[in-house]
Amino acid sequence: MKSKVLILLMSLCLVALWCGNFAHAQTAAGVPPAIRSATKLFVSNAGAERGLFPKPFSGSPDRAYTQFSSALKANGQYDLVSDPSDADLVLELRLIAPAGPTNADKQKGASDPLPEFRLTIYDRKSHYILWTLTESIGVAALQRTHDRNFDHALNQLLVDFQQLTGKPSPPGMLPSN
Repeated sequence: MKSKVLILLMSLCLVALWCGNFAHAQTAAGVPPAIRSATKLFVSNAGAERGLFPKPFSGSPDRAYTQFSSALKANGQYDLVSDPSDADLVLELRLIAPAGPTNADKQKGASDPLPEFRLTIYDRKSHYILWTLTESIGVAALQRTHDRNFDHALNQLLVDFQQLTGKPSPPGMLPSN
């Protein structure tokens, strides 16, 4: 009886170890090695579409770029370079406001699209797109809520990038406005 319990426990331990390794391999599967191994980044400011500053968001169209770059630099896991030819990866950050229905019948599934951040990750050597991350900015009525939702979405984009690279994200990566 004791030997059966021991064999069962050992089997469960092996299965748990195998599942843990499988889950780790699965999360890394499909992510280009250049993203996981990058240490030098160039952040490109692709700007923001018209009509987003100064309302609904305060500041200037460079706000997202400034906050994103500052957070990556403060995080200390990457070397931000000033010339793209010195980088392992080029990150292009853009704030877009997709066109869509206005006053559409939301009962039938149509809704107004939300502004979103788009982070496109390029391989510096080949100039090919390796990955794209997007994060929508939540709806708000007040200026301060628009700004809080802007910061929250940008912070989530940073967390998504950290997870993609396999590096841990420090809590509260973005400075608050």
